[in-house]
Amino acid sequence: MTFTQFNALKSPGAQPGAAGTTDPEISPAGPSSTTPLDPDVATRNAELVAEWADKLYDADAATILAWAAEHVPGKVAVTLSMENTVLAELAAAHLPQADFLFLDTGYHFAETLEVAQQVDKRYPQELVTALPILPRREQDSIYGLNLYRSNPTACCRMRKMEPLAVNLSPYAGWVTGLRRADGPTRAQAPALSLDATGRLKISPIITWSLAETEEYIEKEELIIHPLTKQGYPSIGCETCTLPVAEGEDPRAGRWAGSTKTECGLHS
Repeated sequence: MTFTQFNALKSPGAQPGAAGTTDPEISPAGPSSTTPLDPDVATRNAELVAEWADKLYDADAATILAWAAEHVPGKVAVTLSMENTVLAELAAAHLPQADFLFLDTGYHFAETLEVAQQVDKRYPQELVTALPILPRREQDSIYGLNLYRSNPTACCRMRKMEPLAVNLSPYAGWVTGLRRADGPTRAQAPALSLDATGRLKISPIITWSLAETEEYIEKEELIIHPLTKQGYPSIGCETCTLPVAEGEDPRAGRWAGSTKTECGLHS
């Protein structure tokens, strides 16, 4: 098995302005978008969604991934947050030719990075780690300290959305861990759709509850993120994630104290 790290190509980046920082709406210079799909693949993807989205809306995970293995007209990436390893296990069984893709924002809990290393050892798939253009120290120097507080949307764009976009270029589709039970913004999310680039977006555990997810983890003896046993049902960056009280929305601890509820990957 191999562990591959893709960083956006290094370049001089955005330069500080007169006040010592630059506009956070201006990303650092370098790759930030997904390479356009081959037109034939894009057309086929659109046809697949038109034909199959309704049929797969409430399908089980095995059915959705078996469908992906048969129908996706190209390579598939399985995105892993490392909050849990359910997608890794399911993909190993039903979509073994797919790559695993992990966004290392530079702000993760140490436990999250440990889970990523365990995934790389346990599964034969290639684990691709996508990195933002700027290390934390350089981002602080250019955009000011703690951008995740002053402008969390810009921080997520530079450290999540743009690295994902760049690293999805080789793929015709990607698998996500979206669940409708995760909150009102996801309550009607489809199992199969097109993303903004025309790639297939496939969500095999879309119908699962948090309890069902936990049952599967225990049954299959999966790698466990230790913070999920310490009041963190949804885990993002360490700087932006708090534990939640029993009975609260599982994502209530994400961007706590702000109105932000999504990083932008699924909105």
